[in-house]
Amino acid sequence: MPQGVIKKIVSDRGFGFISQANGVDVFFHHSSVVDEGFDNLQEGQAVEYEIDKGDSGGRRGSKGPRAVDVKPA
Repeated sequence: MPQGVIKKIVSDRGFGFISQANGVDVFFHHSSVVDEGFDNLQEGQAVEYEIDKGDSGGRRGSKGPRAVDVKPA
């Protein structure tokens, strides 16, 4: 399971971005957060996640893949 750091959270819109180890940011939606929930995440916090590549019926963001099953590391 990849790990990254919350780069930005836009809480009033319900989404954010995770900085991956390779330097590329990945989008996540509040509905993709498990365990403690979206409201408990903070910028700079380490998280684990999976990448939805859209190949098994999952949705893919219009500008690239999105993180799913996001949870604190």
